[in-house]
Amino acid sequence: MTAAGKYWRIALGVAVIAALIIVPMNFNRYGLYILSQWAVMTIAAMGLNLTLGYAGQVSLAQGAFVGIGAYAAAIMTTQGMPLIAALGVAIVLCFAIGWILGYPALRVQHHYLAFVTLAFSTLAFLVFRNEDWLTKGIYGISNIPRPNVIGFATNRPLPFYYFCLGSLGIVSLAMWWLIRSPWGRAFVALRENPVRALSLGIDTRRYTLMAFAIGSALGGVAGTLYAPLTQYIDPVPFNLSLSLDLLMMVIVGGSGFFFGPFLGAMIAVLLPEWLRFTQGYYLMLYAVAVMLLLIYSPTGILGILDRYLTERRTKAASALRAVAKSRLETAP
Repeated sequence: MTAAGKYWRIALGVAVIAALIIVPMNFNRYGLYILSQWAVMTIAAMGLNLTLGYAGQVSLAQGAFVGIGAYAAAIMTTQGMPLIAALGVAIVLCFAIGWILGYPALRVQHHYLAFVTLAFSTLAFLVFRNEDWLTKGIYGISNIPRPNVIGFATNRPLPFYYFCLGSLGIVSLAMWWLIRSPWGRAFVALRENPVRALSLGIDTRRYTLMAFAIGSALGGVAGTLYAPLTQYIDPVPFNLSLSLDLLMMVIVGGSGFFFGPFLGAMIAVLLPEWLRFTQGYYLMLYAVAVMLLLIYSPTGILGILDRYLTERRTKAASALRAVAKSRLETAP
């Protein structure tokens, strides 16, 4: 990457962050809710992107981990406990369950693994719906309080949006460090060729379990934010459709790309709102747009950009080789 390209990327990143901070100041309550939902779903999609995009392990259980985090936050905060305590419980619980759920990935792959995670997602939904003594079943949990952050209340929509945005920023920095660490390179090696990774001395068993555990923990983090965002939860939002939505976010944005979950969540959360002017047709138009995108580029939006940049670099390298060859031929 040239110095100019690096500066352009930094400038673009600063402009996007500034826009996310300044522009929502003029939004109404519903607009802030949608943006907060985008931030929460991006965190959950980042966890699935780690499991699927970087480690190559298929999971249809991410929505269940969001539900576990949401119920942990709802149960504990309505009993007077702070949200940070609920966050810790959700992370530990989802990490442990994700680690256990990763064991089938040591023996089965692809659609077989998808069925295993699908079974867990169904089991979690049944627990949310039927265990009234813990989750209050179909009646749900209401009056979920929003936290105070360093003495600042987040009861109003704008402060809570900033709380969600700050949480997304912290998770993004942690994920950026992780995927550029030796762990991240081991995850990519595991995705590309597990046999070759094993021959290079990578403990594929441990990294498979870690991919599931860390990705599931991020789902729990998202759920911990989702509960105070809606201030009411019941089992319905955490059925299989949420896991499928998160899977679509990762694939549409670009599986295996760092910014893929950001774009995928933006399309899944914001695009239906932008198409509401079509009234009863907006969901059909949304589905058609997603299908056309995946037909044109199975690697998602960032896959298109990556393909364009790769072709551009290839053409530039070919031009340089041609110039060098002509100079060698004309040299005395």
